[in-house]
Amino acid sequence: MVQNSICQLFGIQYPIIQAGMIWCSGWELASAVSNAGGLGIIGSGSMYPAILEEHVIKCKAAITNNRPFAVNLPLLYPDIDKHIETIIKHQVPIVFTSAGNPKIWTQKLKDQGIKVVHVVSSAKFAAKAEAAGCDAVVAEGFEAGGHNGREETTTLCLIPLVRKAVKIPIIAAGGIATGRAMLATMVLGADAVQIGTRFVASLESSGHTAFKERLVALKEGDTMLSLKKLVAVRLVKNEFYQQVAQAEASGASPTELATLLGRGRAKKGMFEGDLVEGELELGQIAALIDHIKPAAQIVAEIAAEFETAKQEVGGW
Repeated sequence: MVQNSICQLFGIQYPIIQAGMIWCSGWELASAVSNAGGLGIIGSGSMYPAILEEHVIKCKAAITNNRPFAVNLPLLYPDIDKHIETIIKHQVPIVFTSAGNPKIWTQKLKDQGIKVVHVVSSAKFAAKAEAAGCDAVVAEGFEAGGHNGREETTTLCLIPLVRKAVKIPIIAAGGIATGRAMLATMVLGADAVQIGTRFVASLESSGHTAFKERLVALKEGDTMLSLKKLVAVRLVKNEFYQQVAQAEASGASPTELATLLGRGRAKKGMFEGDLVEGELELGQIAALIDHIKPAAQIVAEIAAEFETAKQEVGGW
């Protein structure tokens, strides 16, 4: 496995990073991925401050050999200052920020010796993240699940654009679940991959069992980017999605869409397992996933397939 700038920056064996997904990325998944040689991330966007602290403490206790882990920090989180306090107090080594301006908190985190990575959906915002002092960026194409870019730029197009725009390391995300996809993004200019949907379908994922089972049953075309007037998000086509699609087709305003979305709908779907009325956020690559596996096995299989694919194309 290639030991590149991301492996050196984070101190990890494989340039494989588990995305910090709301309701699915607790301490059990993060520690399992980190122990397997990748970088596990706790998704703090769905956690109250006390819950995040609990997950950080448990994650540190479960990780062996002083391996690193990270926290994903949505910058629009209402109590973000409390999350920052927890991160600094417990010496979390790496933070992935998203959904906001990285200039606000990057320097404060870096002053504490914390490495900062920002998630972007365009070359323009990648350049802004570099200017803000971020150590790396996650370039996420519109194939990804969850919140997404309105421009619908695919990973295949986005990675070369971001590579041209910045000098810092790039982590590719969106539509990646295999070693072959990992190799392809690296050929395009990425230094690592961030993988979400594949890790939702892991034993350690905190997503509801019914949500995981729905994931592995999905077929091509079963997800769609929605709610672009409000906040672009890729959803599974369930009954709630159909309500959204009908509202959008009738010209619903952002306020009307926000009322339809309501509060707690993502928790209802992904964490509590309501597959009818819940908001189910998954990437297009779900159609390729048909088994729920231990996170360590997922990491090992991706790394092994990467090496096989590399040999098949004549070495790299």
